This record gives sequence, C-alpha cells and structure tokens, in this order.
Amino acid sequence: MVGADRVLQPAVRGVRRLVGPPALWLRRRVVDEAQDRMRGTRTARWTELEELGLAAPDRVRYVPSPWAALGRVLPRREVSERDVFVDFGAGMGRVVLAAAGYPFRRVVGVELSAELAEVARRNVERRRDRLVCPDVRIVACDATEFEVPDDLTVAYFFNPFRGAIFRTVVDRLIASVDASPRVLRIVYLDPFEERALLDTGRVRLVRSARGRRPGREWSRRHSVHLYELTP
Repeated sequence: MVGADRVLQPAVRGVRRLVGPPALWLRRRVVDEAQDRMRGTRTARWTELEELGLAAPDRVRYVPSPWAALGRVLPRREVSERDVFVDFGAGMGRVVLAAAGYPFRRVVGVELSAELAEVARRNVERRRDRLVCPDVRIVACDATEFEVPDDLTVAYFFNPFRGAIFRTVVDRLIASVDASPRVLRIVYLDPFEERALLDTGRVRLVRSARGRRPGREWSRRHSVHLYELTP
C-alpha cells in the first residue's frame, strides 16, 4: 500500500492543480454574487474591454477585487482622517466601497469606462448612509490624465493596466510626491508590474499577503502587496 501511495501521489497533486483554480474561481464568483445581494450593490460582473469599446494594448479587463483585499495589507488602525485614497481602475466601485468603510478623509475611484463609472456611482449612492468616509466620488477619465491630488496617501491597483500606461501613472505619483513631500502607500493586488515599481528606486515593499494555493501562478495572481513611495 505504501508503494501504491507513492505512485498515486503525483497524480493526485496533478489533479488538484487542474481542478483547484477553476473550483476556487467558481467559489469566488458565487461568494461575490451573494455579497453583492447582501449589500444591494452590483460589482461582480467581469467585463471584457471589447464589450466597452476600450480594448487596447496594456489595458486589462475589469475583474473586481475580492471584498477583503484591501484589509489584507492595510488595517483600519493605519488609516486616519488625514489620509486620502484613490483606486486606479475602479470598475464598478467595489474597492471604493471597501475603502469608504475606513476613516479616510476622501475616497476617489478613477475609471476609464464611463459605463462602469456610472455603475460605481449608483453603488456608492446605495451604500451612502453606511459609509464611514463622508467624501466619496467617482471620476471617469484615463488614469494617465488624472490629476494626482497633492494630499493622496494611499493608491490602489488591481492590475488594471500594464506597460507604458502603468509606468506613466507611477511617474505621476512620483512627481506628486516630489511636489508635495509625503509618504504615499501603494496597495497592489496581482502585482504584475512590481519590477517597474521597484526599479524606480523610490518604492520599497512593506508587507505582502500571498494568495491561496494551488500553484505558484495562482498564488502570485492573488497576492496583495503594500509599498511605500517616499520623497
């Protein structure tokens, strides 16, 4: 029997690698839908950019962050009424709603799609009376053209864009910190462009939470990192 177990174990691990990710994706979709119903919001629908007429190199489809993603690396005790939050690639506003449960002074969602931005606004209005942050807004614009507030202290990304777009946004964050010196924290889920961040020489990794297995790639795509950008 011991010999048989040794023969079967690699096959079992292989099946888990194949079955695990789809099963976890399905579970997440079911949980997402249930949490939306509980909150009276609509954030769970994944959207291809082709549907929105916005497909282009370096842009990534809309997939909502897990509701708990922000809290995995940014506890509420580390946020005060002096802090300002911006979600780059806000989609339907899920992370905006999560951030508005913190005592931020202001929460902003930046979304390229006017259609998704309007859904996000409706979601915010449905939850307005339950939000901790009093000032929550959604801005429909290209992230590369968004005027970074000089009081921004927390920026959030869920791999909304890559390559030149990502580097342009990071350059604008750096320019903002240089113009108005402060520590700017960056929360990055699925940190596809982490090397571009670290190569600036201005950003350091503070903490991270790895994604649930199975598989190294699954774990990477579901990890969330917290960085600091300093003057």
